[in-house]
Amino acid sequence: MDTQNPSAPPRAQSASGGNQSHARATRHPRSRTDTRRRPNASAPTSGITHDNTRHTTRFTVIGNHLTQHRELSLLAIGLGCHIQSLPAGSRVDIKSLTTRFPEGAARIAAALRELETHGYLRRERERTPAGRIITRTTSCNHPQVAAQRAPTAPRRQPATVSAPPTPSEPPHAPRKHPRTLPAVPHPSSPTPALLQQAADTLTDLRRQAPHLLLTALDTAHLTPGVAAWLEREATPASVHHALTHSLPPDGPRHPAALLSHRLTALIPPSPPFHAPQPTRHPLQNCETCDRAYRAPEPGRCRDCTENGAGSKP
Repeated sequence: MDTQNPSAPPRAQSASGGNQSHARATRHPRSRTDTRRRPNASAPTSGITHDNTRHTTRFTVIGNHLTQHRELSLLAIGLGCHIQSLPAGSRVDIKSLTTRFPEGAARIAAALRELETHGYLRRERERTPAGRIITRTTSCNHPQVAAQRAPTAPRRQPATVSAPPTPSEPPHAPRKHPRTLPAVPHPSSPTPALLQQAADTLTDLRRQAPHLLLTALDTAHLTPGVAAWLEREATPASVHHALTHSLPPDGPRHPAALLSHRLTALIPPSPPFHAPQPTRHPLQNCETCDRAYRAPEPGRCRDCTENGAGSKP
């Protein structure tokens, strides 16, 4: 009689165990050469993730103080990054940027003003030897550091108390302009009516060009220049055109200085001299001889006056 080996598993049990092992091997393959990256436990579960590659050529280092600025608009941030990536000498005026990007001139001008307000852009106007006014643009990639490097202004001396004016000084002396403006031409005969018309012409400039809003001191300085134009037979409309044409899109930085230059450089020539025409009096009939002669008032002709003839009977 055969005896059963208790240590050997039954055939059915052995087959079932083999199938389970095969199934586990199929569901969870493992290999020493598996290179798949395991998820990092510290990685964020939501939001943006970065797949960065280190740049070795054609890159620009831009600070997060610009790209994550809290007060700049998205257009200003993008425009600031574009300007910092340009090589020196590139044109960044409004016309060139409008040609490069689909945004209009008004939006680009507003973005440039934002960058200038927060120190990422400096625009300074200069006059060339030929008399033209050009704009120098400087891009600053770190305004805070640039402000610390800037030389400090010299300390002002404490103001001294000036003595009261002497009685010989007129009490209504005009105040001096706080900044030096270019000289303007003056009329040869500054009549009150001419000066008033010139002042009205300057005041009316802001209706056509809102950027040309002048102060009272600016108007007083420019009035003789406009009066010199009007004295040379220029009409107020021609003065308007000469002072307002081809202005910068965002307006001049110093309107009074620009108008002073134009009044001097573009002044029209003096009108040609015309000899006065002799006055032609109306015809009169002599009260003595009844002869016709020219005179402003009725009376006697020259012959009757010289001969002393009496009145006609």
